Amino acid sequence: MRRAFCTLAFATLALAPASVAQRPPPSATVAIRAGRLVDPERGTAASNQIILVRDTKIVAVGGDVAIPADARVVDLSTSTVLPGLFDSHTHLCMDLDVARDAGNYFLTTLRDPDSYRAVQGVVNARTMLEAGFTSVRDVGNEGNYACVSVKRAIDQGKIPGPTMITAGRIIAAYGGQFSLQPDKPQLAEPEYFFADSRDEMQKAVRQNAHFGATVIKIVVDDQRYIYSEDDIRFIKEEAARAGLKLAAHAWTERGAHNAAAAGVASIEHLNFVTDADLEVAKRNSVTAVFTPFPLAALLQQLSKAEAEKTYNQEIARLRSGHRLGVTVAYGTDAIAELPGMTRGESAIQWIDSYVDAGFSAKDILRAMVPTAAALFGVEKERGAIRPQMAADIIATPGNPLDDIQMLKRVSFVMKNGRIIKSGKGNE
Repeated sequence: MRRAFCTLAFATLALAPASVAQRPPPSATVAIRAGRLVDPERGTAASNQIILVRDTKIVAVGGDVAIPADARVVDLSTSTVLPGLFDSHTHLCMDLDVARDAGNYFLTTLRDPDSYRAVQGVVNARTMLEAGFTSVRDVGNEGNYACVSVKRAIDQGKIPGPTMITAGRIIAAYGGQFSLQPDKPQLAEPEYFFADSRDEMQKAVRQNAHFGATVIKIVVDDQRYIYSEDDIRFIKEEAARAGLKLAAHAWTERGAHNAAAAGVASIEHLNFVTDADLEVAKRNSVTAVFTPFPLAALLQQLSKAEAEKTYNQEIARLRSGHRLGVTVAYGTDAIAELPGMTRGESAIQWIDSYVDAGFSAKDILRAMVPTAAALFGVEKERGAIRPQMAADIIATPGNPLDDIQMLKRVSFVMKNGRIIKSGKGNE
């Protein structure tokens, strides 16, 4: 056995150089000529800037930066350049088959094995990156840690994809978001981690952390019994001991109140949150991740009347959050693609909901970049174009500060200094 192992190891080492040679490393230094450079934090744009990238990081930015003789030059002098976008609420390892599963993602989880869902995650991660999303927070519904495997492959450079914050298994009171049958109670796990007692809550957090979760996600209120404020605070403190933030799915008024009062890092959806509880969330520095589905996405699963009612309700809550000054991060909750679009192309359509809710282009960019980066806990590494930050850079043909629809036309994507997408004539 030892001889066979040594032989295999030698063969692997012998093949390694050929394998590496098939993927030549990018030029160590890249100089980007930016016609306009947008700062989403300030909502401003500077003209004729040079961005110097070395390996994975930005090393210099300015109008008079000298370009080294050996640098690879990318000409984006007719484009607007900005930091990569963030989606704060994604489900990359779920593709709802609306026709096959009658719009019910419980059926999707039963029919698609985790191995296939990981493949879906690989595809969706690539299209998200190509659409300009260089960082995402995947908040569960990934089976048995499928998205942790996708994240691992991205981090190791095996596949293209955004930086991923992953939740692992969603923690929930018994039943999670499903209606189970007494003779088949096992059908909801491992999609969810049921935790009703304090011991179960503690174990769920620790198991998620052990298996690679980088954020903890709970479902507060999809059953008649819901997590109390004390329950949520207990889970939040246990997550903090593992160095993790807590995201709380809240669909009801009571659930949103409990999550806001407990001071979670973020509340997801907030469809029935009251203005009073939005004020509580604001006082407790909670980030609101509204997920206002575009009308076209709602029509895939609901009748026209139901879709319009739901859309108006979601827009009203988003508008209230904005009016009250709650911190808002952009999130989609997409679990299917719009007709003729990839997951990434679909995810950018959510900006229309923010426009309908009265967000300015500056507001939307702030929600999509610096606010989300802070929520992810990566604001010192990503989400801005300045020296020592990761070189996550995108470009659009026009200025999104003037026309936010330009974000639907991303023509250039760089992730960690590697060019992923480049239009003709840029080099």
